[in-house]
Amino acid sequence: MATRLVQINMKAHDDSALGRFWAEALGWGVDSEGPGVTNLEPVGFTYPDPAAVCIDLVARPEPKTVKNRVHLDLATVSAAHQEELVTRLKDLGATPADVGQGDVPWTVLADPEGNEFCVLEPRPIYRDTGPIAAVVVDCADPREMARFWGEAMDWTLHEVTDDHATFRSAAGVGPYLEFLRTGDAKSGWNRVHLDVAPYLGDDLAAEEARLRALGAGDPGIDQSAISWTILADPEGNEFCLLTPR
Repeated sequence: MATRLVQINMKAHDDSALGRFWAEALGWGVDSEGPGVTNLEPVGFTYPDPAAVCIDLVARPEPKTVKNRVHLDLATVSAAHQEELVTRLKDLGATPADVGQGDVPWTVLADPEGNEFCVLEPRPIYRDTGPIAAVVVDCADPREMARFWGEAMDWTLHEVTDDHATFRSAAGVGPYLEFLRTGDAKSGWNRVHLDVAPYLGDDLAAEEARLRALGAGDPGIDQSAISWTILADPEGNEFCLLTPR
């Protein structure tokens, strides 16, 4: 058995408004499975497919107080494209963000609710990922994250060092999943987190038990009213185990 990364869950004060921003930013379609939830995926997409990692925006009242530990990197194909994309995103409501990046070739922005993301300079590795180059997770130990997530998912580990670990889907399509070493400690629950799912026909309870045996923990969240399972990776980052479909 194995899971695969199927979507990113992002908390929002106004899921509809933030959903419109990200749909315009990515060129994706917008849907909703119910009040307070906005779903984003490429137009014509059949979920789940490794060609894209979808986005679910869920309404929550809590304010954003610290830098997110999970963010998106957006891909560009030329310097002119990067400049045009940054301008367009600012016109949509994004603002410049300072996360201590210094003088770098990429641009750090924040969406209208303050969620940080990067518009990367052209890099050959991201030429075929689609609009999202990578989902990036801050961590203290990339090697431990590579160990856990490499066994938790069937994604392929492309590189691991003391500073970063890089995965991509087993099909070799869609965005990368990257774990970057940072000196910032996790504070509170993550407003942006990963959602993974087993394959259709797999036993959900058995998959939960397997993930726990690999080192997943209990984040201490009341789960009595939900149909999915919330776990935490070895560094305490919450993630959801969804019902396969």
